[in-house]
Amino acid sequence: MNHTKYQVLVLGGGNAGISAAAQLLIARPDLEVAILEPSETHYYQPAWTLVGGGDFDIKKTARPQAECMPEKAKWIKGRAKTFLPEENAVITDAGERLEYEYLIVALGIQIDWHKIKGLEESIGKNGVSSNYSYKYAPYTFECVRQLKGGTAIFTNPNTPIKCGGAPQKIMYLASDYFRKNGLLNKIEVNFCSAGGVIFGVKKYADTLNKVIERYGIKTNFKENLVEIRGDEKIAVFDRTNPDGNIEKVERSYDFLHVTPPQSAPDCIKESPLADKSNAFGWVDVDKHTLQHNRFPNVFSLGDVSSTPNAKTGAAVRKQAPVLVQNLLKVMDNQALDQSYNGYGSCPLVTGYGKLVLAEFDYNNEPAESFALIDQSKERYSMYLLKKYGLPFLYWNKILKGTA
Repeated sequence: MNHTKYQVLVLGGGNAGISAAAQLLIARPDLEVAILEPSETHYYQPAWTLVGGGDFDIKKTARPQAECMPEKAKWIKGRAKTFLPEENAVITDAGERLEYEYLIVALGIQIDWHKIKGLEESIGKNGVSSNYSYKYAPYTFECVRQLKGGTAIFTNPNTPIKCGGAPQKIMYLASDYFRKNGLLNKIEVNFCSAGGVIFGVKKYADTLNKVIERYGIKTNFKENLVEIRGDEKIAVFDRTNPDGNIEKVERSYDFLHVTPPQSAPDCIKESPLADKSNAFGWVDVDKHTLQHNRFPNVFSLGDVSSTPNAKTGAAVRKQAPVLVQNLLKVMDNQALDQSYNGYGSCPLVTGYGKLVLAEFDYNNEPAESFALIDQSKERYSMYLLKKYGLPFLYWNKILKGTA
């Protein structure tokens, strides 16, 4: 049946879109669900940190998209371009009009490589890399392995990012690699972050500050990377001083790991679905129900939504059941009764075989899964969970809608 109206149209075939669609189809197998997604390959991105540290095979993070799609969902290959929520329609980049009764927006986050001058020209060579790309994560480890002395800089931008801990996780792995190879005293490791603290939850920040001390890392807060002069190996930062004035700071590097600025996809920013009061253009939803604040038949989850939680796969896992149950209530003309509390998790790798499992809610209060242990401590067991447990859970349970 080639008609282009669907009961439920899901935009995005990443973690959020697929797990929500799968759970919806488990709850109501007779629903007609379509997923709009252009990519032929599906990536398990959380493992790219370990790839950058030389402790995970990049090939194991990619699978054919067709294997990940729920069997009962129709896969439409394409991208959303224009949103017409008043008409319950989306226009694709190929000009196809897709109409819906209910819309789930799960388009993820856009990586704005172009917003750092010189980054696109520099990355992948001369010691400039980023774990935020399948293409470059292996080069990160190449750079770490080849560095015998000098300066290594790890950056963190002034925008929300997916996996807020990723910029520092690779720094700890690299530092541990230098330590194991007797190079830590020959390499100055710098963390240049546009933020003001190492981590927003004190319980975990206390541990991380000890890790920073252990490796002798220099922290430079309120510094936002704005330019890379690759031929000179110079990184230029905007530093915000205590008086609020911004000054340019130039730092030379031998290895530069960049976490690029991020925002909502351009098609969302420019659409009626965006939260116009927010510079990043997220989909404007109620932070507890995940229902759009102006269009009741539209829901959103994952990185693209305006919920002010950490943008992580763990957040999606808690959001998806809330969205699905609330969407079913809307279909049945009943009151919404499920609420998302802002749960997010950040498995903070602090070295090889060491991990702090940070879990917290909207109030930046710990919301931990393991009552009997102190999760602010570095643990080998949690490292194994990240390396083996979570990828297994992702491919076999989360994408199937059963976790």
